Amino acid sequence: MTTAADILTQIASERGLTVGSPDVLGQAVAAEFGMLYVNLAAEQVPGEILRLLPRSFVVEHGVMPFAREGGVLCVAVADPIAIDVIDSLAHLAGQPVQTALADAGDLQAAINRYYGSDAAELADELPAGPEAVGETSSEEGQANDRDAPIIKLVHTLIAKAIRRRASDIHLEPLERRFRVRYRIDGVLLETDALPKRLQLAVISRLKIMANISIAEKRVPQDGRIQVNLGGRTLDLRVSSLPTAHGESIVMRILDKEDLKLGLPELGFLPDDQKEFEQLIASPDGIMLVTGPTGSGKTSTLYASLHQLNRPDRKIITVEEPVEYQLSGINQVPVNASIGMTFAAALRAMLRQAPNIVMVGEIRDLETAEIAINASLTGHMVFSTLHTNDAPSAVTRLIDIGAKPFLVAAALRSVMAQRLVRRICAACKRPYTPAARELHALGLKPGQLAGASFAHGAGCTACHGTGYQGRMGIFEIFRMHDGIRSMIYDNVTAARLRAQARQDGMRTMREDGVRKVLAGLTTIEEVVTVTVGDPL
Repeated sequence: MTTAADILTQIASERGLTVGSPDVLGQAVAAEFGMLYVNLAAEQVPGEILRLLPRSFVVEHGVMPFAREGGVLCVAVADPIAIDVIDSLAHLAGQPVQTALADAGDLQAAINRYYGSDAAELADELPAGPEAVGETSSEEGQANDRDAPIIKLVHTLIAKAIRRRASDIHLEPLERRFRVRYRIDGVLLETDALPKRLQLAVISRLKIMANISIAEKRVPQDGRIQVNLGGRTLDLRVSSLPTAHGESIVMRILDKEDLKLGLPELGFLPDDQKEFEQLIASPDGIMLVTGPTGSGKTSTLYASLHQLNRPDRKIITVEEPVEYQLSGINQVPVNASIGMTFAAALRAMLRQAPNIVMVGEIRDLETAEIAINASLTGHMVFSTLHTNDAPSAVTRLIDIGAKPFLVAAALRSVMAQRLVRRICAACKRPYTPAARELHALGLKPGQLAGASFAHGAGCTACHGTGYQGRMGIFEIFRMHDGIRSMIYDNVTAARLRAQARQDGMRTMREDGVRKVLAGLTTIEEVVTVTVGDPL
């Protein structure tokens, strides 16, 4: 069978060229096949081009999109006779494709630079048969020489996730492959797929590290891993779940460095930050933060406690679980299996004479009543609720059984929030949005004066996404006598919201608009997370 290498050698011989001269030889080979030749080392590839082909296809088949001319995508290949791969490109890209020949070394270097190195190179060190698994060889947590490549592979997966600022690592056994995905800035991105033959070995290694049973594969299990990377200590909360094709592993990365965030880093604009600081400085009452799972509620509460943490104040939290350990604060973990519920912990902690109390979440009437009573007896209580907007927190408390007059007396404020991705500072570029984009956000011509619309072009710092990091958009619902009278009358959330709007409350959509106009995030981000939010 004739290979690409054979053809290259033959052409080199016919033309009197040296195989070690890639540019000269490459141009000759490209001409022989009627192709262009590209020097990828000299190319700067924009992020919008990188996103036109799936990363998994690029890494697996060794191809590299590098430009787009006249609606035709230009893709570099190292093998001019890989017909199947070349035929697949146009289908995957959804547009015409022109291939160009590139030096194999330059091509791989470009893929590594723009898409990240392939972790499968470590897998190549492992044997191909069942002996690679070694499930019982490390039951006491002691690795032998045969386990070393697996240990290195697992460490590489974790280290890469941390370097890319991932919040979660997902290892998912599928029918024919072992998929690895990182959640970065709230979005799941597929990374290097691992060989299916390594599935049992990798999962077993992670279960050993998390101190959970490698023999039990029928029920879900939870554990923790502590890793040290570059002088930083990080906790990984590990969850295993049996699926049809093996155990799925999800690792939540808890970085204590994140706790050094202050209120400005959360994404407050100056006026909202000033109002929020006034609210959390109240001597008593309840301050609620609402939003769906993953909207940053806990981070906001931690930042609030960090702001209030002083030697003359006693602060106690009750959490499920205690994700981060805060210096100078007493943190109580919930353990329902022994009766240590939110309500039981809250009742006990009030006997410790705290000034400030944080309850991870108000889930039932008993917890709500204790939190209300605590606020009415001189404590400042912070907690969270799962509601779509801020005024709905009032009706949610009443729905679970809290008396309206107690809710009105205890509640000081509610803040709803969502997270949007920040535009990458390294590749931030000004741009003019299309009319349909302005319409989607409800922007009118009068609001555009002084606007600084921007987006990320995509670069190595943000791995071609155009975003790096996240920030909050907020809706602050502040109590006053008129609102309290409405709560006494048990009015609907819609009427509370209408009154709050008349009183000057900005919605999350409106706060997002301000941050789009300031060039901090994009229209797409705000429209996505505030869909259905009334203006």
